[in-house]
Amino acid sequence: MTRLLALLAVLTALFTLPASAQDIFYDVEELNAGLGETPPRADRSTPRATMESLFILARNGDWEAAAHLLDLSSIPEGLQKEKGPELAEQLKSVIDRKVVLDWSALIDRPDAMDATQSSNAATAGQPRKSLLVWELSGNIAPTSIRLNRVKPADGPPVWVFAERTVRGTTPAFLAYGPSDFESRLPSELRSEAFWGIMWWEVFGLPILIALAATFGLLVNRVLRALWRRAKSDLVTGILRASSVPMVLATVTTVFWWGMSTVFVFSGRIDALLSPLVAIGFVTALLMLIVNSIEEVLDRLIGFDDIDLTERQQAEKRERATKIAAVRRALVLVVFLVGAGVVLSTADVFRSLGFSILASAGALTLVLGFAARNVLGNIMASLQIALNQSARIGDRVVYKDHMCHVERINFTYVQLREWTGTRLVVPVEEFISETFENWTLKEPEMLRELKFKLDPGADIDALRDMFSEVLGEIDQDELGDREKAAVAVTGQDVFGIDVWFMLPCADPNTSWDIACKAREKLVAKMHALEADDRRIFPEVAAADVA
Repeated sequence: MTRLLALLAVLTALFTLPASAQDIFYDVEELNAGLGETPPRADRSTPRATMESLFILARNGDWEAAAHLLDLSSIPEGLQKEKGPELAEQLKSVIDRKVVLDWSALIDRPDAMDATQSSNAATAGQPRKSLLVWELSGNIAPTSIRLNRVKPADGPPVWVFAERTVRGTTPAFLAYGPSDFESRLPSELRSEAFWGIMWWEVFGLPILIALAATFGLLVNRVLRALWRRAKSDLVTGILRASSVPMVLATVTTVFWWGMSTVFVFSGRIDALLSPLVAIGFVTALLMLIVNSIEEVLDRLIGFDDIDLTERQQAEKRERATKIAAVRRALVLVVFLVGAGVVLSTADVFRSLGFSILASAGALTLVLGFAARNVLGNIMASLQIALNQSARIGDRVVYKDHMCHVERINFTYVQLREWTGTRLVVPVEEFISETFENWTLKEPEMLRELKFKLDPGADIDALRDMFSEVLGEIDQDELGDREKAAVAVTGQDVFGIDVWFMLPCADPNTSWDIACKAREKLVAKMHALEADDRRIFPEVAAADVA
């Protein structure tokens, strides 16, 4: 008997729970008693029906009926008939200008249960009595636009705009409603053009863009004029560091001023412009910080007037590489901080309709995949700076190109050949390839001057000749002469391979010294042959081929 009663209790709970769960709402004594009976055209049965009714009644100018869509509990009953239509009109204006509606989130069910949610969602399979439509930034706290399911004592539950939303409607309207300029425009310009955009916006946005561009060009010309007339290097540096940020800040300020005072755009345009304004201000500030720090670093430690390829500049080569690494790390940190500030303040994801991508993490994957090469090059450039495998000013041989490292940038390494030609190599490719660094560790090096000579050539005479050549070269450019040598390294049917080991004090100048030494050796070898002493092998060109 006890088990039977327990089973009946469980079955009763299972059958009664859904019915009770569907009837969740806010109980009130009365709803908008001062407005009278609700007209049938004001449909409040579901969240979507309430929002649709607001748009339809607003298009028809039926604000008396639209007032029934609001919870006017905070308005005295005697004033509801007067204030209700006014608040409904103000709320519609705020929604038009600052809200980008996600109609899929406005459930067309009386219980507002979202049947499309996954089982992992917090509200999966649950009826709701309140839906947040949007949040507007305020001076102290955000103003929320919310729909609540309210049940008066003498009627069924209905969906209306929440009492708290109604209380914040007038302040929001004063902040985001039509400007004085718009109010004075002809009614034709205030009518809808297309996509919910008014005609005055179609003309106002290009005007605002032109105005911002004009002020930006004006500031740019003023800064350039001051730049040219500046007599102090410090003033020139300050103007140079602040020129681009000042122009960007000017353009952004004009946009912000126009959007808040003259042109209060509708939600579709504002959803795009507001994040751009936030991005503009943050970018201008961060660029000013980065440019200022770089200018200070250049003033404290300047390398533009120093030839870092000289062997006496080994310490400055290392310092220049570390400073370049600090700059790259600084730019990376500033970029990440700026991106975080923009995303948190401008609410970019929600404003631009990316909430689904942002919540699912798909946008992060897309951006990460697209930027994988850039991020890889940035990390590789920091790796070079840390392990000092190639420093600014080092002489390297990369893929048979003899050059020195001129710049180590974020995504590429700039190499300069001895001919003056620049090679631009992605950082990842540069560190993944084997290259010779002649400057690394020991500054001295041996250059090998290779000749194919006649098997009967007098090697001792060649050694004496090489010693003479060494005496004719600038001794400051030579290394330890004890390391100089002449060696026969091989032979074949064409002759013997003779290597002249030339000690060089500085790898960065060894190429020039080797060329001079080779020129002198060839001249002396021809002089020996003129004395009937065989030096060069006599081989036909066809045999060599």
